[in-house]
Amino acid sequence: MKKHILIVAGGKGLRMGSETPKQFLPVGNRPVLMRTLERFYQYDPQMGIVLVLPKEQQDYWKALCKEYAFSLPHLIANGGETRFHSVKNGLRIIPDEDGLVGVHDGVRPFVSLEVIRRCYQEAATKQAVIPVAGIHESIRRITSTGSQAVNREEYKSVQTPQVFAIRLLKEAYKQDYSPAFTDDASVVEAMGAPVHCIEGNRENIKLTTPFDLKIANALIE
Repeated sequence: MKKHILIVAGGKGLRMGSETPKQFLPVGNRPVLMRTLERFYQYDPQMGIVLVLPKEQQDYWKALCKEYAFSLPHLIANGGETRFHSVKNGLRIIPDEDGLVGVHDGVRPFVSLEVIRRCYQEAATKQAVIPVAGIHESIRRITSTGSQAVNREEYKSVQTPQVFAIRLLKEAYKQDYSPAFTDDASVVEAMGAPVHCIEGNRENIKLTTPFDLKIANALIE
């Protein structure tokens, strides 16, 4: 089966407190986004890689690629108003074929090769697979009268890549946008298709704050 991956990178860096969009910030002396693309290339050099990036950031990305001699093959799609619209734009580049397509956050450079492998392997038969991680802290549900303790074993945090049969994901993205679409799994579920979970890796964090960058540099070291 032909494999594709959409790397979605539309951040502005507001929570980072940086004028530079977070996907371009250096981790271990190289931009985060380059490390993320390299991870999927390491998994499968034949994989079709599509980077979904806001149009106004594309020249800067090309300049970074030249500066860092980054020549890993990839296509670029225009980012949209929301993540939903960005993924929809990226899917237009993916051929209509019996293959697999994953969607991954551009600022998750530490997904393990084993997690990527299992996501694609399971999606080949189950059509919709996402990696999840256990919650280690106690959690509470906020109510109108206060809060209530809940069983953390019943909850998981969701990671990427989320991997699907191409035809299934393209069909799901024909739906109208809804604020309830927080990720690709929620779009597929809204169409009535089941989503299957596999165990992710704890290092697969999403870099959104300055503290996350400290963790990322520690992981690199």
